Amino acid sequence: MAKKDFYQILGVAKSASQDDIKKAYRKLAMQYHPDRNPDNKEAEDKFKEAAEAYDVLSNAEKRKRYDQFGHDSYQQAGGQQHYDNMNDIFENFGDIFENLFGSQGPRRGAKTSGPTPQKGHDLSQHVEVTFKESYLGCKKELKIYHFETCQGCKGSGCKEGTKASTCTQCQGAGSLLYRQGLFTYSQTCSACQGQGFKIASPCHECRGQSRVQKHEKLNITIPAGIFNQAELRVAGKGDAGAFGGPAGDLYLIIDVKADAKFSRNNNDLVTHLSLTYPQLVLGCQIEIENIDETKETIKIPKGCPVGKEIKIEGKGFAKLRSHGRGDFIVIAHCDIPTKLNEETKKSLLDYAEKLGNLSQKSDGGISGFFKKFLG
Repeated sequence: MAKKDFYQILGVAKSASQDDIKKAYRKLAMQYHPDRNPDNKEAEDKFKEAAEAYDVLSNAEKRKRYDQFGHDSYQQAGGQQHYDNMNDIFENFGDIFENLFGSQGPRRGAKTSGPTPQKGHDLSQHVEVTFKESYLGCKKELKIYHFETCQGCKGSGCKEGTKASTCTQCQGAGSLLYRQGLFTYSQTCSACQGQGFKIASPCHECRGQSRVQKHEKLNITIPAGIFNQAELRVAGKGDAGAFGGPAGDLYLIIDVKADAKFSRNNNDLVTHLSLTYPQLVLGCQIEIENIDETKETIKIPKGCPVGKEIKIEGKGFAKLRSHGRGDFIVIAHCDIPTKLNEETKKSLLDYAEKLGNLSQKSDGGISGFFKKFLG
């Protein structure tokens, strides 16, 4: 009896869309799958028959020829794919079976005739800079240890004049399918260690790995305004890719050392300035040194309270993600001497007597009566 045509096998009309054809095949594949019909020859034949039909009707060119010549003529011309091996079905229509049975479905890896280029790993390294260097920017020489493309084989892994070949055990898939009872499972090919290829004559420098580990010196520019724990990316300076793949990147993590005189608040540079009591009371002009050793003249207002912030605009850290700079903030403090000579002590007592014995507070704070000086 003549074999049904492919549309009848899948149970769809000749005008069926590709989506309808795929849905019909998935339904039959689930119905007649070998794991659901163990040792059932009839179900196995229907499973293969459905695969042959789907192979033709899911391909626009094959379907066009099939519709043009008809079922019998197409078969006689040898246009269809015969599936005698279940593994070939699972391989050719792996996406169907993954959708049906999840990631555990019986699907082998894609066939390969040689090494597949693989991206190299990203690397990271800490770089220490002083507080002043973070303000000004600087250059650093780094030593890194990473994979570089083998120059002996130019990244092929093969000895000059040779090339890799497809693994004959797994036919380039990297894994083999096995049936055990109701289950179909895959196992890494032991002949090629899952690579799908073999290198019969490996490069003597990299031993077939396509890359070697080496030390390299890099000159890195640290931008002005860099902050603690910032990351800088150096493109292409991670590990070289395997078999011609792109290199990874190098990430530099910046560690900024603390400074005894200066600190940072966002993009503002902050320092503390000790002033005498008369300077705070009477006001003055004073010259101070910025972290870059430039001189700044600031005005201390009369009656300057301790803790007052005096701002010098545009003298702070450079803003990394925009234009301009932060400010230089000077915080006023009172320098209280702990040791006085007799002359200074007498002058201070005279001043205290003239100032009066009552501390007046006009800002809502507390006040108190003076009793006596401690000796």
